[in-house]
Amino acid sequence: MSGLIGLSRLIDRFNEVVGKAVSWLILLAILVSATNAVVRKAFNTSSNAWLELQWYLFGAAFLLAAAYTLRQNEHIRIDIVYGAFSRRVQHWIDLLGHIFFLMPFTILMIAYFIPYVGQSVRSGEMSSSAGGLIIWPAKALLLAGFVLLGIQGVSEIIKKIAIMRGDMPDPTPFISAHEQAEIEAKTLAGEVRK
Repeated sequence: MSGLIGLSRLIDRFNEVVGKAVSWLILLAILVSATNAVVRKAFNTSSNAWLELQWYLFGAAFLLAAAYTLRQNEHIRIDIVYGAFSRRVQHWIDLLGHIFFLMPFTILMIAYFIPYVGQSVRSGEMSSSAGGLIIWPAKALLLAGFVLLGIQGVSEIIKKIAIMRGDMPDPTPFISAHEQAEIEAKTLAGEVRK
């Protein structure tokens, strides 16, 4: 099990580096958007390529950060129901959800996107908009995002099994929204007293 935990840590580190790096794409997308707006208003000119570049950058940030979000345990779940169970039951819910929902969906999407991206690359697919960008990089982002999500899913499965077996401590203990609010209130109260 220690070898699998080591693999999980390696995957976690990789997706953390990717997730933090792609956060800069949001800033870049904002700068491209602002520049495009200023040029359009000041010089009464526009470019479909710049508009599509904004879309590519936002899409890349969203798709490539999905695995990082899973690694941080920040995906949306219904905390009212989830929080009513013991931590052991929560681990089982997460494990079964990863095995029976996340992984089959991710594998299906990867299997679908490999020929989809390959065909786009081979054909040199271009945007149908005048002056638009090539399309295959955006399609490749779909494939890359699901590959990263899939390997992070493997890491999460390894961690859930290791935690339930007692081979590692829980890196993300569950904190309900109410408990989180109490923690934040105490932190703010402590800062006000200083």
